[in-house]
Amino acid sequence: MFENPLVLIAIILAVNIVYVSFFTLRMIFTLKGQRYFAAFIGMFEIVTYIYGLGIVLDRLDQIENVIAYAVGYGTGVIVGMKIEEKLALGYITVNVISSNPDIEFTRQLREKGYGVTSWYAYGMEGDRLAMQILTPRKYELSLYETIRMIDQKAFIVAYEPKQIHGGFWVKSVKRGKIRDAQKEQQEQQNAF
Repeated sequence: MFENPLVLIAIILAVNIVYVSFFTLRMIFTLKGQRYFAAFIGMFEIVTYIYGLGIVLDRLDQIENVIAYAVGYGTGVIVGMKIEEKLALGYITVNVISSNPDIEFTRQLREKGYGVTSWYAYGMEGDRLAMQILTPRKYELSLYETIRMIDQKAFIVAYEPKQIHGGFWVKSVKRGKIRDAQKEQQEQQNAF
């Protein structure tokens, strides 16, 4: 069926990249609780896996096929991660500690649409402003940029919450209230 060994290697590589990308996406959707979409992707994943493995097992005596399978697997992991970064599913919780409790940090973040809970704290070198901010992952980098614009020395710790319940903020996000900091900054520059 496959006369040219280079074509065979290219097919094995491509099939495994697709398989592992499907695998990565299925795992992500499973972890996000989207079981039906994960199952749907899983169907394509297993067909691709069986096809690619079958090609390699039929020609197991040719080491270049095994190497192509391994390289395709590793490349598929990278491709799957890149796809996941682009999808940016779910939310991120960002804890911020500012060394300047007098700046209007909280108000500035709320004006941009972020849900912020803040409180005063005391650190080793004095008063601090502590904040907890919840945002969709697609706005994560914009949030970091906004925080750095307000306070370059702010201490930032981020994590992905497992479950979110209640609060006014989740409704606001679903209506698209968060504005992209980069777009807003560009609009301000264009106004001048």
